[in-house]
Amino acid sequence: MAEFTLRIDGMHCGSCVRRVNQTLAAIEGIMVGEVSLGEARFTSNLDPAPVELAVAALARAGFAARLEA
Repeated sequence: MAEFTLRIDGMHCGSCVRRVNQTLAAIEGIMVGEVSLGEARFTSNLDPAPVELAVAALARAGFAARLEA
């Protein structure tokens, strides 16, 4: 199982954290780990991992996200 960290812009409060958590949890193949202001960690057992889906879903929710290298 691979672990990923996304850097997320536009998060300001607990509601943002909840919305990011819910958005990621709704994506098949993603198991949300920790979400805090500015970042989210998740794991996936899919190959390839749905990182692009996560970034796109967060963009639809109003957050700019990028994979941490």
